[in-house]
Amino acid sequence: MSSNSEHQKSTGLHIGTAAPGVQKVNPILVIDHVKKSFGGLTAVDVQHLEIPSGAITALIGPNGAGKTTLFNLLTGFDTPDTGAWSFKGKELAGVPSFKVAQMGQVRTFQLTKALSLLTVLENMKLGAKNQTGEKLLNSLFPFLWRKQDNELEAKAMELLKRFKLDAKKDDFAASLSGGQRKLLEMARALMTDPVLVMLDEPMAGVNPALTQSLLEHVLNLKKEGMTVLFVEHDMHMVRHIADWVVVMAEGKVVAEGPPDSVMKEQAVIDAYLGAHQDTDLGVVTGRIKVISEEGK
Repeated sequence: MSSNSEHQKSTGLHIGTAAPGVQKVNPILVIDHVKKSFGGLTAVDVQHLEIPSGAITALIGPNGAGKTTLFNLLTGFDTPDTGAWSFKGKELAGVPSFKVAQMGQVRTFQLTKALSLLTVLENMKLGAKNQTGEKLLNSLFPFLWRKQDNELEAKAMELLKRFKLDAKKDDFAASLSGGQRKLLEMARALMTDPVLVMLDEPMAGVNPALTQSLLEHVLNLKKEGMTVLFVEHDMHMVRHIADWVVVMAEGKVVAEGPPDSVMKEQAVIDAYLGAHQDTDLGVVTGRIKVISEEGK
């Protein structure tokens, strides 16, 4: 795999001044007036947002900012009160989640969704789309789907080797560690040959030994021509791999721009203040390192 040091940031993604709702040169996802409330609480209220194609975009903000809810709305796992959005020019409002995935927009979850009592390989094969054997009548005649099934298994094994999970192929998914499940979920997403990969906190709860591996895989998605949109709280990681950053607070987009500049905006500092009252804001925004007790 390529070293992180070789990662080239994408530039020239937007038109005009970087601000909430700024127009992108080549947007893959365009969101308009999307609003979602739960009871009296407005979880998401995004007036306009464009996600640039072929880049890695980080969606950041304090807990409760509406990031995961926005993911759920955009992928058909929840229904907005109002609003519309399009993926590659096709309207997605009202499209069920499985059709969204078939169109090339796939996601992973903050809490992994591996089917625990299926093997790692079986989980992978389930991720493939347009399987002939899925139809009841076809399933009765193996000669109709056996060739495709063998091809899918070969593809799955290739991905498992890439994610260093091939030795686990016959193990139940329940036996994997938290980090290995994250890897499995990302690998399974690639079985659909996606165009846009949406990762909800891919590093959360992951053993530090696997964090570097996950970072490399996220960077490789872009190198292979995919667009990445991910939710993350680790500001060091965001600055390291993101080409563009979108900041949410109380359901709204309060800032967006290249990582180094957006971290310095007052709106970003304000957005994190409530969630990090006991932490130096320079640490929160990734602009200074935590000072150890020994260094004081």
